[in-house]
Amino acid sequence: MKTGTGSRLLTREGEAAAYAAARMPATFEAAREAILQALEASGLAPRTLLDCGAGTGAATWAAAELLDLDAITCLEREDAMRSVGSTLMRAGSGALSRAQWAPCDLTAQAALPKAELVVEGYMLGELREDMRLPVARRLWEASEKMLVLIEPGTPQGFANLAAVRRELTALGAHAAAPCPAGSINCPMTGDDWCHFAVRVQRTRLHKQLKGGDAPYEDEKYCYLALTREAPEAPCAARVLRHPLIAPGRIALTLCEAGEKKQRIVTKKDALWKRARKIGAGERV
Repeated sequence: MKTGTGSRLLTREGEAAAYAAARMPATFEAAREAILQALEASGLAPRTLLDCGAGTGAATWAAAELLDLDAITCLEREDAMRSVGSTLMRAGSGALSRAQWAPCDLTAQAALPKAELVVEGYMLGELREDMRLPVARRLWEASEKMLVLIEPGTPQGFANLAAVRRELTALGAHAAAPCPAGSINCPMTGDDWCHFAVRVQRTRLHKQLKGGDAPYEDEKYCYLALTREAPEAPCAARVLRHPLIAPGRIALTLCEAGEKKQRIVTKKDALWKRARKIGAGERV
């Protein structure tokens, strides 16, 4: 599939079902981790959710696992994706089973319904470049408390979110996560980019669909959480890369107050015990 052109993708129900089986486990885990970090940093507990470009609903399932939601609205352009996503969600419980699905072209001008939490997962990169910031502004206008954007962990995915960060913070948004407290400018420049990874355990069906024998896969992703109010508990620093562990020392690559830093932790440090288990993407 060619993304970044605004072209229609996965227009047949069989294709959407195959996508759900092959990709939802990974996109769910990425969305869950991104939303979890956003909630921890912001101190928020939203009760209403708007999932924009919902696909088959992975981000909504992730949010519902972490929050006590009262109402869910999923917007998706493709009929096939809505059909598969809504069918899966009706088998859920609580707000999932009552979720409202509606067709929506996010590049149109009509106002979006509002919700305390607005999410998008792997959608911005599918749009034409000239439409990404206008759509991001519409998502921000719809969010009453927080907007969480999740994109592939590629240089392009990061560049898309960096552009959104510049645009929306200029309009008053607060970057709650992954950015640490005091971060004004992003230190990731040149060939470096901010991205994380989650490990996804593969089922037998998943391995068959992927055509591989490995019991797991790593999903790389980028994310950005923006809030209306200053976040209650932003992290002091965030681990950017997997720690390098050597006898008696652990090397951490951190983003701290908008600066990329290297920190060596030894057995004498209070952080030693936690550093032995800490992973990329976690707060310090």
